[in-house]
Amino acid sequence: MNTREKFSVGLLCIGVILALLPLSGSRSFTVRPQKLLSEVLDENTYFTVDQVARFVVSEDSSVKIIDLRTPEEFRTMNIPGSINIPYSKLLDSDPGSILNDGKTMNIFYSNGDFDSNYALAIARGLNIKNTYVMKGGLNEWFNTVMNSNFTGERITAKENALFETRTRAKKMFTEMNSMPDSLKLKFIESKHITAKKLDGGCG
Repeated sequence: MNTREKFSVGLLCIGVILALLPLSGSRSFTVRPQKLLSEVLDENTYFTVDQVARFVVSEDSSVKIIDLRTPEEFRTMNIPGSINIPYSKLLDSDPGSILNDGKTMNIFYSNGDFDSNYALAIARGLNIKNTYVMKGGLNEWFNTVMNSNFTGERITAKENALFETRTRAKKMFTEMNSMPDSLKLKFIESKHITAKKLDGGCG
């Protein structure tokens, strides 16, 4: 069993415990453990940071990027267009009311993979299918997008398109996170209002 499989088994065990201890009210897991394990191990439940960067650059409205870190961490730095739903809040509330609108793909991210993988296991255990993870989290975003540079004399069309996407995403990230706190707060609040409207709430 490789490291990722061991990690996923650990997630499944935590998921089973959470299934036995209702997240809130009478909610419990509806997906069988074997099926949940196969979904958590499935590469199709993960997006690379380059794929997320394309969503950010194109401002794809079919994607909701969810930052699971604390509000303080989110205010300090976040991926443009993301909304903040702290991991603890996801557990305390009804994840289905936040995630299961049937219209958007929810992509979790945190600093690394732990919280986002736990959130994925919980969401998939509750049969919320439209949930995914940005593999590597913000750490990988910095390694791949923010530290991206071109060296050499030749570049293929595919490499050029990838480099341009990374450059644009890097610029958007830098501009967003260098805003004065007052402007950043207004921008974040506007994103939360939009998210509530998408979820069928009132603005």
